[in-house]
Amino acid sequence: MCPCRLLNRVALAATLAFSSTGAAFAMPQVLIGSYTHDSGSPGIQRLRFDPESGRVEPHPLQSLVSANPSWLTLDLKNNRLYAANENGPGQPDSVGRASAFAIDPATGQLSPLGQQISLGDEPTHLSLSHDGRYLFISNYGSGPNPGGSLAVMPVGEDGTLQPVTQLATHKASEVHPQRQKSAHVHSAVLSPNGKTLFVSDLGADRVFAYRYDPANPERPLTAAEPPAITLPAGSGPRHLVFSPDGSQAYATLELSAQVARFDHVDGTLVQRQLVDLAEGDSLDAHSPGAIHPSADGRFLYVSDRAKANRIMVYAIDEHGSLNEIQQRTSEGREPREFAIDPSGRFMLIANQKSDALVILRRDPDSGLLGETLQTLPIGKPSDVKFIDSAEP
Repeated sequence: MCPCRLLNRVALAATLAFSSTGAAFAMPQVLIGSYTHDSGSPGIQRLRFDPESGRVEPHPLQSLVSANPSWLTLDLKNNRLYAANENGPGQPDSVGRASAFAIDPATGQLSPLGQQISLGDEPTHLSLSHDGRYLFISNYGSGPNPGGSLAVMPVGEDGTLQPVTQLATHKASEVHPQRQKSAHVHSAVLSPNGKTLFVSDLGADRVFAYRYDPANPERPLTAAEPPAITLPAGSGPRHLVFSPDGSQAYATLELSAQVARFDHVDGTLVQRQLVDLAEGDSLDAHSPGAIHPSADGRFLYVSDRAKANRIMVYAIDEHGSLNEIQQRTSEGREPREFAIDPSGRFMLIANQKSDALVILRRDPDSGLLGETLQTLPIGKPSDVKFIDSAEP
């Protein structure tokens, strides 16, 4: 392995895995994105992670001032970081943006590469095309007018961001009287082969599908066939992930407090299972958010916010079906995101409303979450990403 190459080792993401060479990495680090309004957080913090104890050193290696970088995406090939700046009306910066950073391959040090406007309010999620040429930005747009949109932002060869070239909007379902008056795009995730973009719209009760074709640089997305997967009325799809082998997809349905399972067949999704988190309880007590499979594809983890404040653990059988095996408190309020470390032995949870990063022990064999190892004060944490730096 080239000693100057920085590898993102987010064990939860289906596209990431350990180095095939088995090379050691000298400086395991964690990036934390946070909401900055009234939180005391600078935005992005880079912290050292001890892979033996599972603990995070409390003093940041680096703090970067960035307004509301609620979602972080790492470029594996080019040592870059991208952040969605979830700004909107009523905030100190009322303009939604995306930011780019260079990552030093030897130290992990972040250096700003600039920003671009996302052409929408409250961008909550972004993903990178497999060829590294575009960011797909989910403008949630909490207000009913104009609501949310999907923005396509070109990325220069040097990692700098270019103005948005394509904007897509959807029709709302209007089932939920407050949350579905307009479209609210919450995530955009590429299929494992990078050819189809699946866009979860909470306001429309649909996952929209777009074909990706960079041969048309101004408008690289076109509607797929079928153009959307319809979900139960009022369900509010939020985030979608693929299994490591790409055969299955799983989505959190925020408003109906459910998890949907799909077969991934020929570039489309076929719904096979709905799992209820509320189980007869009031829907207001539950709000599924983050969702990630284990790196070996044997387990699925879902954060349940609102009053529940827990992590749901599911075993995945040979057909991809989900079977609940554990409900574990998140040891805080509003577990917005979480990540499993590269070894699979620890889970880091961003408890947004209790201003804390919580670290739990995890058993890679059983998938179960164990004791609380550390609670680290961090203002309104919203995302967690692991990076490792190769030895010089």
